Amino acid sequence: MIDAVLERIDADLEASLERLFHLLRIPSISTDPDYADACAEAAVWCQGALAELGFEAEVRPTPGHAMVVAHRADGASDGPHVLFYGHYDVQPVDPVELWHTDPFAPRLATEADGNKVIVARGSADDKGQLLTFVEACRAWIAVTGKLPVPVTVLFEGEEESGSPSLVPFLKANAGELSHDVALICDTGMWDRETPAITGSLRGLVGEEIVVTAANKDLHSGLFGGAARNPNHVLAKILADLHDESGRVTIPGFYDGVPETPAEILRQWEGLNFTAADFLGGVGLKLPAGESDRSVLEQLWARPTAEVNGMIGGYTGAGFKTVIPSKASAKVSFRLVGDQDPEAVRAAFRAFVSARIPADCSVEFHPHGGSPGLRVSLDSPYMARSLEGLSEEWSKPAVVIGGGGSIPIVGHFKDILGMDSLLIGFGHDDDQIHSPNEKYDVASFHKGIRSWARVLAKLAG
Repeated sequence: MIDAVLERIDADLEASLERLFHLLRIPSISTDPDYADACAEAAVWCQGALAELGFEAEVRPTPGHAMVVAHRADGASDGPHVLFYGHYDVQPVDPVELWHTDPFAPRLATEADGNKVIVARGSADDKGQLLTFVEACRAWIAVTGKLPVPVTVLFEGEEESGSPSLVPFLKANAGELSHDVALICDTGMWDRETPAITGSLRGLVGEEIVVTAANKDLHSGLFGGAARNPNHVLAKILADLHDESGRVTIPGFYDGVPETPAEILRQWEGLNFTAADFLGGVGLKLPAGESDRSVLEQLWARPTAEVNGMIGGYTGAGFKTVIPSKASAKVSFRLVGDQDPEAVRAAFRAFVSARIPADCSVEFHPHGGSPGLRVSLDSPYMARSLEGLSEEWSKPAVVIGGGGSIPIVGHFKDILGMDSLLIGFGHDDDQIHSPNEKYDVASFHKGIRSWARVLAKLAG
């Protein structure tokens, strides 16, 4: 049966591209109120595309942009009920003068290496990826009259503007949306030939600290050497965050950090990833993290403490000999495993407070916190999905980590009680959020075929 479905996908590729181009022409920029009507149009288009396939599909209003919710439950009763998530909104196009053509006039282009790509805002993030799943469903329904497993679809219209309506919507509709496993397409492959499932994401804690010494800025000639300089205090505290091996020195920081399974480390070693290649692209040579860990492990499976900004004293043009009254820094922590965001925050504040001199004071301002996330490697859904991807790409699919954070995964876990599988077909050079965003035609085509195989595997 899967062979007939794949043949249908191949035969229908041109029509699939036409449908994608229609959606790409809608300028659904969620963060700009001037495009509210376009966002509404995109939601209606998605609802119509799903209703055409026999889904019970609705546009659901929110205080912001609408959600699209759809159900089709005619799949195998003994297979998992999946929730597929994507977003129909896109980033602004500025600076528009750097686009080679109209961002909302999608076109096919051939790159210098002969690779064919779809160029338009939203082609990779996330309209092209979203439609790979829809088109896979289309092929299954056309060939068999049904889907292999029951499917619920949730399309959001505010992902690119912070998802302000998402958490309340999930809480209000948890009974309807909570199923066996969530499928999320907003990710990428390891490389052009190697499919991947993102099996872990790092959490995040943000803190701003303000150190105050004197009650006003001081002349460094009149007070230098005698008055406490908060720049010195702050710089020493921040330098103390790491030891010479790159390990974070905050007591209790590594509580809940698991060791990466040997099987996964071996898989990562086989990816031919080098620190020189990774850092060379940004003008660096030497990795600066934990010296006993590979760069991939540092990025995907280890926690971090980073200083994102420092302000103190005169920073304008020219020179001003001043001892500032205040100095501040913005510090972020990426978390993994079972690290508790609030425990990390409390430990950091205690670490800083213990190093504040008696004639100085410190203030703390929190900037969000979320835990890291892991998908169980023993999950049958993981194993079946890897098998389907490997068959399509004729190369073993790999489990990779994500250095950043994708909040929706945490919300699905906390609110809906569901694990997520992050399966996407984007590439690092797709220029998402940038001018001339593109999505490889091969990614779109084989992405559709991949989802068709994954659905078949999930059905058992």
